[in-house]
Amino acid sequence: MKKLIALLMALTLLAVSAVSLAETEDLLDRVLAAGKLVVGTEGTYPPNTYYDEDGNLVGFDVEVAQAIAAKLGVEYEPFVSDWASIISAMDTGRIDTVINEVEINEERLLKYDFSVPYTYIHGAVLVAADNEDIKTLDDLKGKRAAQNASSMWGIRAEEYGATIVPVTSDPQTYDLITTGRADFTLNAETAFADYMDKHPETPVKVVLKTEGASSSVVPCLKGNTKFAEAVSKAIEELREEGVLAELSMKYFKGDFTNE
Repeated sequence: MKKLIALLMALTLLAVSAVSLAETEDLLDRVLAAGKLVVGTEGTYPPNTYYDEDGNLVGFDVEVAQAIAAKLGVEYEPFVSDWASIISAMDTGRIDTVINEVEINEERLLKYDFSVPYTYIHGAVLVAADNEDIKTLDDLKGKRAAQNASSMWGIRAEEYGATIVPVTSDPQTYDLITTGRADFTLNAETAFADYMDKHPETPVKVVLKTEGASSSVVPCLKGNTKFAEAVSKAIEELREEGVLAELSMKYFKGDFTNE
């Protein structure tokens, strides 16, 4: 009996040690062990993440993610889904991170750790070409905003007093604006520049920009300090090497990677 009790105690200690090790294991360790970085992305948000004419997943954030993975010495594996599903997948550990113009806010600070920023971009307000009602941010109060409700831009539109008209894709957004079913949309200035460059016939215009620039960062669940630090180091190296600026020029027609 004593031997049995001793054996059970030993097994219990081993189990506790295994749990303790699992709890302290950093995401970086798991990524390196797996040999891949699984990254959430929408695939419907040009020029950051979208499919080209040949069906390839491309975009600024896609190439940034690929470059970060290469710096870590692992393969890049995209997980393409809608915004809400991407965040949920990171929360449950199905994916490692999200590289899709993620910003920091107070709510996210409670749940995630973050890398250093890799872009600094202003928000902009886009309206129909014949809209003369919106000239300042104060004019957004009471207006209808075509937005992904759970995105940072959707949250900001609500903070300005707008009513959200939910959308799931860029074409839907511009359709709502041009048909008068929404009054404006708030998004990154780079997203509008890309769309208007590719669709000059669309009767829309940018009427103003937000005062402060927003920053894109790479998030991970809290407690994964080694991962956040490794990704930050990769980003800084890519910045110093000129890779970030090159990708920004390629997709945004300007360098938005420095303050």
